[in-house]
Amino acid sequence: MILKTFGWSFAITALGLAFAAWQWGWEAFGIVLILSILEISLSFDNAVVNAGVLKKMNAFWQKIFLTIGILIAVFGMRLVFPVVIVAISAKVGPIEAVQIALDNPERYEALVTDAHPGIAAFGGMFLLMIFLDFIFEERDIKWLGWLERPLAKLGKVDMLSVCVALIVLLVTALTFATNAHTSTGYQDKSATVLLAGVAGLVTYLVVGGLSGYFENRLEEQEEQEHEAEEKAKAEGKQVSAIGLAGKAAFFLFLYLEVLDASFSFDGVIGAFAITNQIFWMALGLGIGAMYVRSLTVYLVREGTLDDYVYLEHGAHYAIGALAAILLITIEHSISEIITGLIGVILIAASFWSSVRRNRALEAEGGDKDPDDDKAAVQV
Repeated sequence: MILKTFGWSFAITALGLAFAAWQWGWEAFGIVLILSILEISLSFDNAVVNAGVLKKMNAFWQKIFLTIGILIAVFGMRLVFPVVIVAISAKVGPIEAVQIALDNPERYEALVTDAHPGIAAFGGMFLLMIFLDFIFEERDIKWLGWLERPLAKLGKVDMLSVCVALIVLLVTALTFATNAHTSTGYQDKSATVLLAGVAGLVTYLVVGGLSGYFENRLEEQEEQEHEAEEKAKAEGKQVSAIGLAGKAAFFLFLYLEVLDASFSFDGVIGAFAITNQIFWMALGLGIGAMYVRSLTVYLVREGTLDDYVYLEHGAHYAIGALAAILLITIEHSISEIITGLIGVILIAASFWSSVRRNRALEAEGGDKDPDDDKAAVQV
């Protein structure tokens, strides 16, 4: 199972590292390896959240996620996206932007640094909306019940998450954005942050809204399929989940791609702390992205989210932390080590809580109220 799921990731790693050593030498080999590890550590929470969405899709769309999706993730976000940033910031064409990246890495890095406030605002607001919609939603299983119960009650207020996100954006624009870090010093980027933040919020509402709309349209079909599955089980036939297809799966796929893009912002920006070489960055981050995709599929196929029910909670709290970090980095620099460690700690804590819960269920013979979170680690 491991080899089947991670086989392509292992192969791409070997080929990528070998190519880096052959083309650019051992220094490139080491940097590409470091960037790969950086991307994996920063994006583990991405894999957990992706798995929660991907498990709703059928086998065809899961394959699309692994093929076309990985091309978008690797070439789009890790190679094309930084070039687009430079093209927009410097008001030059894409070809000239690539030329800048190859011939003048220092200027290329400066242009990306200047674009960081807008990037951080867009990605931060998109991720913040994911976090807010999660914690304001009433759910049967709660990890930190003392926090999630009152927030779920508040979530009954219509559009609360949007209101909170807009307040956060305004506060960010009036604080961090007035003294944003750029390549030439600190400047007022309030207008840029406001515009980019609203764009991130609108993107979330449009993509998430469309996927949710078509998902709801198929609820009746899913109920019919469920009844058919129950009937087949009663007759002793083997049943496999079909999952969402058509328009619903397509918009969920778009949602996953935008989600991956938002997660990749910190990795792309953080990579400049290690190297200015665009192709080294693309190769290292691309290898890491392969593992994130493979891990997502592994979590789905193994049913890990069903077995360890608090993992999704931990991942969403990590998303909230990442959103806050992105907004803070508009003015202040934060080490990628801290960013990665926060996500790892939250997911590890949720995993251990899940293990404790499972042990408590076994000890009690499986009869346990799903709303009872005494087995969870209160962190």
